Amino acid sequence: MTSTLRPPTTCLPVERLEVSAYTVPTDAPEADATLAWDSTTIVFVEARAGGVTGIGWTYAPPAAADVVRDQLAPLVEGRDAFDIPAAHVAQCQTVRNAGRPGIASCAISAVDLALWDLKARLMDLPLVRLLGAARESVPVYGSGGFTTYHDSHLAAQLSGWVHGQHIPQVKIKIGESCGRAVPRDLQRVRRARQVVGEDAELYVDANGGYNRKQAVRVGDALVTHGVGWFEEPVSSDDLTGLRLVRDAVLCDVTAGEYGYDLPYFARMIAAGAVDCLQVDVTRCGGITEFLRAASLAHAHGLEVSAHCAPHAHADVAAAIPNLRHVEWFHDHVRIESMFFAGVLDPSGGTITPGTNGPGNGLTLRSEEVEEYRVT
Repeated sequence: MTSTLRPPTTCLPVERLEVSAYTVPTDAPEADATLAWDSTTIVFVEARAGGVTGIGWTYAPPAAADVVRDQLAPLVEGRDAFDIPAAHVAQCQTVRNAGRPGIASCAISAVDLALWDLKARLMDLPLVRLLGAARESVPVYGSGGFTTYHDSHLAAQLSGWVHGQHIPQVKIKIGESCGRAVPRDLQRVRRARQVVGEDAELYVDANGGYNRKQAVRVGDALVTHGVGWFEEPVSSDDLTGLRLVRDAVLCDVTAGEYGYDLPYFARMIAAGAVDCLQVDVTRCGGITEFLRAASLAHAHGLEVSAHCAPHAHADVAAAIPNLRHVEWFHDHVRIESMFFAGVLDPSGGTITPGTNGPGNGLTLRSEEVEEYRVT
């Protein structure tokens, strides 16, 4: 697509921010090492200017919608739609006393995503073109394998990714019951390797369920099954423990999904805690902060892996040179396929953003998903 549009020389104000939240039941009981859930909530933001609407979202409690409505919208409305950094600074400042990490940062992320999508649509450009592409396609890995899955369910999911969609890298959850079921963890890893075969890459995510020495012992056992990615072997808050495990095991140790601001990533990198930094655009502060985190990682010789929310990450993932991959997470893929027209196809193990028109190329199916709306 070629566009002759340019940003206006006068201010084009954001006219309105609208926010809504939807809660979608899971298709089966789900759990990881430290948490169980039966539904997922998506908070959805629409930013309007010049007769155009940009969309953004985060996976967070409905309270994030209240933050958008009560604290962020009054700051963003009336600002120039093209001055996204200024809007980002103002939002971060206004939540200072409320607390930036957590729900407030998720709310900022959804607004920031909507503003970037709006800007791209105003310029009649795919978002990846506005950001500037470092690659044409983005590698993905299949992610799910919840600890609640029985063996046949696990096998069907993994086989669907590897043998059905030809995604050559997949991840399962381990660390069941806060690390108290190690024999079953390793049995599930063995079963996963049998299903995916020897050529596929196999990853595991312990969600911080193990203690330090336990994680080292498990990491040693994982090598036997060719596991190359050990996510959150201990709590991501335990930077010393992550570094200890990283130094002791052959698997790449990864973390970062709970980064809600740039200093979080700086601390994790300075501690030498990870081999690959995970960043979540729907938590960290949106595209504005994702790009900064990726640059920080690049300066320290680290790759970035985008955590969950694959369609929120597709364009920005294509824009960074140090990307490893995007997580094709079962829950979010399911919700995004339900909620949006224009979703991407991961067959062959990659997605290609910028092929469905301006912005992020997605259109909300408002009427079809109204039954899930909670606010």
